[in-house]
Amino acid sequence: MAVDELQAIIQRCQILEEADFKGEDYDLFQVAGQKCLEDGYAAQLLEVIQNEKNKVIVKNMGWNLISPLVRCILAYKQEDDKREHCLKILDQLVQLCSPKELFLGLLEQIEQTSGEQVCQTVMLLLQPLQTVLLKLQNKKAYSVGLSLAVIMNQLTPLPVPYTKEQIQEDKLGLCQCCNAVVDFAKPFVNEVVKNMEKSSEYNDTELKEELLKFCMKSLQYPLLTAEFEQVEGIEEHPFRCFAAEIIDILLHIRELMPLVFVHHKGRRSYWENQEFEDIEQKNSADSLACLSYLMFVQHFGINCFPMVFSPSYLLQCNMTHIEVLLKRTEESILSKGLDLFESCLLRMEDNSLLHQYLEFRNFINVPQDLVKVMTLCPIELLRKKSLNILQLFIDKFDAEGKYTLFRCLLKTSNHAGVEGYVIKNIKDQIHLSLTKAHDSVWFTGHHLISLLDLVLLLPEGAETDLLQNSDRIMASLNLLRYLVIKDCESDNQTGVWTALAKIEKNFLKPLHVGLNMSKAHYEAEIKNKKENRREAHNSNTICSLTVSGEKMPAMPTEMQLQVLHSALFTFDLIESVLARVEELIEVKVKAVMDENI
Repeated sequence: MAVDELQAIIQRCQILEEADFKGEDYDLFQVAGQKCLEDGYAAQLLEVIQNEKNKVIVKNMGWNLISPLVRCILAYKQEDDKREHCLKILDQLVQLCSPKELFLGLLEQIEQTSGEQVCQTVMLLLQPLQTVLLKLQNKKAYSVGLSLAVIMNQLTPLPVPYTKEQIQEDKLGLCQCCNAVVDFAKPFVNEVVKNMEKSSEYNDTELKEELLKFCMKSLQYPLLTAEFEQVEGIEEHPFRCFAAEIIDILLHIRELMPLVFVHHKGRRSYWENQEFEDIEQKNSADSLACLSYLMFVQHFGINCFPMVFSPSYLLQCNMTHIEVLLKRTEESILSKGLDLFESCLLRMEDNSLLHQYLEFRNFINVPQDLVKVMTLCPIELLRKKSLNILQLFIDKFDAEGKYTLFRCLLKTSNHAGVEGYVIKNIKDQIHLSLTKAHDSVWFTGHHLISLLDLVLLLPEGAETDLLQNSDRIMASLNLLRYLVIKDCESDNQTGVWTALAKIEKNFLKPLHVGLNMSKAHYEAEIKNKKENRREAHNSNTICSLTVSGEKMPAMPTEMQLQVLHSALFTFDLIESVLARVEELIEVKVKAVMDENI
């Protein structure tokens, strides 16, 4: 019987001095104790552990029971008496055993757990582990840091609950576990704070550094992925509570402001291996981006933030973080980047952002990332939001800044829809300049002509794919029509009349040729499809079709004909606007000639 075997070992060891315990004794004690637990004799094992005569034996050998003890606790149901006995055994071991051995045993159990048992194991062992760490005399900071790192590494693979239902269910216990980990860290935070209060020179200790690493890791996971909006039916949002606690720790150890204002320039690396250094820099960038989001969007810790910085400086500080977030594809992270960008822009007045800011790399990169979201993101809500934010960004710049940004977007977007949107913005700025509501040399005269060279142009001349570029072409024609109507040749404020010959050569004439070629091609395709349909005597024949250089999905002939007719309609629309522009030019030129006569 397991209990008898254990008693025999205990009696044998009771007559030995502590120094005389052998490896064989440890092994026999562990095997017998484990058998007691597995056979359901936890109550009897508890009596042995609690017996004062066995104190020395338990102190030396008890930590070996941690592994089977944890397995049994997790296996028993909450209301089972055997589970309660096991918990009392664990408590006794924490009180009696050597902190060093017990620390390693507890940490090993956390490290070896996986899947659905991760949070259960962590929650079970946090309190014992905290008690053991508080008893440690040597390498305490290292041990605290190692504990937090092992715990967070075990939690990181778990999916972060995102929807209301997922948060309420908390299937794997992550929400509850994260907040428990913060409680685990609090005594060590308090220790750092007390030491800092004792000495004003106390600024950098190992323990403080380990707590900072924990906060940075928490910002990257789970907070970077978590949803923070208040949800009806959830009184205390677990991730909002966790975020508030992490910010609070950073504040108390005096690292919040340095992280916001100093660390965005980069921290000193301790890695010699370049690959490891790159990983650390990426993780740090993610964490700092999340921190900025929490402060400037969710307003965690904002009451401690000094209100002395200009909105443009705050935007500059955050552009690095915005760029990091916008390069991600996960909805929860990408939306944080958009929210942070929007929050920074809404603090600013229109036309207040100086053009010199575009000399910073991030001020060029971020709008390009925004364009990628607008054109490639599969989530419609985020595409629309990114478009609104791009407009906000444009509105904040002074005239020269808008001008420079327009040139940049026209050269880099590689998307006809975006180019058409930019051209519409250029038209709006020209209108403001011509109506004197917002007088600007950047959207009249030689500056404007230089910009129009990028606008009133077919990228590949007459061979340009007009269907693919229809948005850009229509916007360009509308802009040219506006210029011809609004700017008299005698005034020529925009310079368009001086550049008319070049516009006709580079834009209008190639567009005529391209339209004729495209219409002829599509009309021939329609004729060919109709003939093939008659020959096949079956309108449901599945065929392939290439439009704008891209092969369309297989579709019935009738549907293909609809696509081809739609393309012809687009060409007719372009042709009608082109004809109207040329008519307006002819009328204006004739009127000037008549005046001269």
